[in-house]
Amino acid sequence: MYTGLQHLHSYLAYLVLLGLIISLLNALTGWLQNRRFQDKDRKRSLLGLIPVHLQWLIGVVLYFVSPLGAANASGAAMKDATSRLYILEHPLTMIIAVILITVGYSRAKRLKTDNARFKNLVIFYGIGLILVLSRIPWQAWFAAN
Repeated sequence: MYTGLQHLHSYLAYLVLLGLIISLLNALTGWLQNRRFQDKDRKRSLLGLIPVHLQWLIGVVLYFVSPLGAANASGAAMKDATSRLYILEHPLTMIIAVILITVGYSRAKRLKTDNARFKNLVIFYGIGLILVLSRIPWQAWFAAN
């Protein structure tokens, strides 16, 4: 079970990045071109939101079944950069990113002007993407290849 979840979490990360990039680029072009916010724009912003939430759910389960997650939490593990990444930095940063992306999507639905909706999505999805990129365990990705 652990290995399957680990692989799913790793491969789903590509979908998360792709969805966030598509959503962010769509919002950025809409904002810069002063376009009307249409239903297709709302659906494109969901391309960033849905995979992020799915990835978060799998990550929470993985955190508790992985030997690198909660089971490894100790004072000694905090002194090791790799252990600290898996125990604290990666999960906490990803939770913040999920919250920002969710808030950005929810606020965009409620805003009145189209330009404000696009701008809101650019800001929240952009910060969320930066956070995600900052705490992906890149050494594990490149070691697998």
